[in-house]
Amino acid sequence: MNTTQQLDISAEILKNQRIQNISQFKGGKYLNPVSWDEPPWIPMLWEFLFGEGERVPKVKPPIQPVDLKNFNSSDKNQLNTTWLGHSSLMINIDGIKILTDPVFETKVSIFGPTRYNGDTPLNPDDLPEIDLVLISHNHYDHLNKYSIQKIKDKTKQFIVPLAVGKLLIEWGVDQSIIHEMNWWEEFELNKHLKIAATPAQHFSGRGLMDRNETLWVSYSIISNSHRIYYSGDSGYFSGFKEIGEKYGPFDMTFLECGAYDKAWHFVHMMPEEVIQAHQELKGNILHPIHWGTFNLAYHDWDDPMKRLSIAAKANNIQLATPITGETTIYNTKIPSNPWWEGTRLAKSD
Repeated sequence: MNTTQQLDISAEILKNQRIQNISQFKGGKYLNPVSWDEPPWIPMLWEFLFGEGERVPKVKPPIQPVDLKNFNSSDKNQLNTTWLGHSSLMINIDGIKILTDPVFETKVSIFGPTRYNGDTPLNPDDLPEIDLVLISHNHYDHLNKYSIQKIKDKTKQFIVPLAVGKLLIEWGVDQSIIHEMNWWEEFELNKHLKIAATPAQHFSGRGLMDRNETLWVSYSIISNSHRIYYSGDSGYFSGFKEIGEKYGPFDMTFLECGAYDKAWHFVHMMPEEVIQAHQELKGNILHPIHWGTFNLAYHDWDDPMKRLSIAAKANNIQLATPITGETTIYNTKIPSNPWWEGTRLAKSD
């Protein structure tokens, strides 16, 4: 056995010891802050396949090609974000380039849903060098093999939850640039940026046999000039208040707002709870994500924004609602057009 192999084995032993000592890891599974009983999946599948409702728009939602000008900027005092659909974001914070849960594939799995707004607004080949890629959990609509392999050679660092790194290594990512994170751990890219992996109320798994064998996280992203929060997927829980107290206030919060239902309420927020989470995080601008791209629930495709808009107005909260491919520039350009209403009007003409 050579020295490299010995070091790899030693590192694996240390990592396993670290996981075994984590309070939310028991019996080979990761646990949520709040336990929940999973609903019966067969009736849910039947409802998903044959239930009524406008889960996919009859008129394709608007989309625009990504303009990379702001993302490519090296200016230090800036914050701009570009929504690529679902939970995929391009973020430039003080000149540092970040991707969250990048998914550039039209269909994310053999049996999974297809983007109902068409192709992604950006060819990943056109991306510049990326400083950080943040992965929140290993579900197919957040961790996509095609996308990781397209960007792995232009990405400096990957930040992932505990036990997710192995999958990236299998897909060809260099182990030395993968950093696995537990809740409340921090990673300093440099003196200008810190990433904190924070709790979330969700689950993990890419098949029937690996449920909750890897962790799920949210992220608090802190630079010298700005603070932002990315939820990944999460139900509402008291952790939002704790995160807000420790890392807030946030200039922008990117909170999941879609794929909810009473049957799985503990792992996906209702739109009204998104408002509450934003307030407890001490957020300024609320940018909803995890909607408007894939058919993943029973509700109408535009129900998240109809309900969120009402709740935001009642609580005097400013929303950023870009179309897919559009850029938001903090304190300068906050897209607020209710474009989903236009889609509805176009359908009825």
